Amino acid sequence: MKILVVNCGSSSLKYQLINMDNEEVMAKGICEQIGTNTTFTHKVPGQDEKNIIKDPAYKLANHEEAIDLVVKTLTSADRGVISSMEEIDAVGHRVLHGGEKFNGSVLVNDAVIEAIKECIPLGPLHNPANLMGIEACERIMPGIPQVAVFDTGFHATMPDYAYMYALPMEYYEKYGIRRYGFHGTSHRFVSKRCNEILGRTDTKIVTCHLGNGSSIAAVKDGKCLDTTMGVTPLEGIIMGTRCGSIDPAIVPLLMKNENLTPDEIDNIMNKKSGMLGIAGTSDNREIEQRALNGDPIAKLVESMLCHQLVKYIGGFAAAMGGIDAVVFAGGIGENNPQYRTRVAEKLEFLGTKIDEEKNHIRGEEVEISVPGSKLRMFVIPTNEELAIAEDTLEIVSALK
Repeated sequence: MKILVVNCGSSSLKYQLINMDNEEVMAKGICEQIGTNTTFTHKVPGQDEKNIIKDPAYKLANHEEAIDLVVKTLTSADRGVISSMEEIDAVGHRVLHGGEKFNGSVLVNDAVIEAIKECIPLGPLHNPANLMGIEACERIMPGIPQVAVFDTGFHATMPDYAYMYALPMEYYEKYGIRRYGFHGTSHRFVSKRCNEILGRTDTKIVTCHLGNGSSIAAVKDGKCLDTTMGVTPLEGIIMGTRCGSIDPAIVPLLMKNENLTPDEIDNIMNKKSGMLGIAGTSDNREIEQRALNGDPIAKLVESMLCHQLVKYIGGFAAAMGGIDAVVFAGGIGENNPQYRTRVAEKLEFLGTKIDEEKNHIRGEEVEISVPGSKLRMFVIPTNEELAIAEDTLEIVSALK
């Protein structure tokens, strides 16, 4: 079965065509700056770099035109990997927010589309874009089943004492104000893989998805017990441009002193804070290099992140009543050995020690803890597209 995985942003569309018979990525790419001067990158894995389409000449007005371009490229005589659109058996969509309406992935129908629309107040930037992708695929590929895979879905198993905020109950009842969590497909993928490595499912694992956006999850017996992100992806640890958790009283204080509107303070916290706000860059590779060169501000950012990682991992270990493993995933989690070293040193009291030679392997699946460690540590590259395709395969196969 061939599944097209689609991830739509407000002005972008990422895609992968995956053959689920062998989990081979047949083609992948991205349309960026939809609505202006679109750049389109398309790659067939295994081909020479010179064969990559990387064209800035497209002027795509909307996501429907982007989907049309993707399908035409996938089926083209020179760059295509399939002979016709009919070879695509299903489309799996990443959808940010499912609120309390969805606790797992679902086949898209009119009721699902309406429910995603009802969740727009919880995901105002992402859900409308996700819907544009779904509706575009409906028009371009009529009759091909579509599946919505929610970022919040994996975290639906959190108990009420973990997801509720101590605000007046009416705000939960009226607006759904509670913890939802994000990066669910990543946390599910790497925790499942960790259980396979450990050879059991009765486990207590902390998964650390670290990238421009970062979140940590406590996964007990394969289910999410707690996570760091909240109603939105803003809560939790320091991120590329997001501040993470702060004293809520800071918000009205800044609004009054700086004469800021709600939209302006939201923009500051989401797009001008985090690593960017402190160090002037959201690129962790640059921060890593600056820190190695002795830059005190870059060192401060690294210390803040490592401190918060240790605090959350330790807290989640206590909440689960123990801990078997820590998993690092995401662009930073998979590629920054310094963070992993510092975190491991702080967690030695839990019975872990890392092999520095293995720890400096970047971007590969590897156990970095030494044999005999009570707390085992792993780097497991995440594959959210494959996780989306797996859910899509399961749901579509059940229709037959």
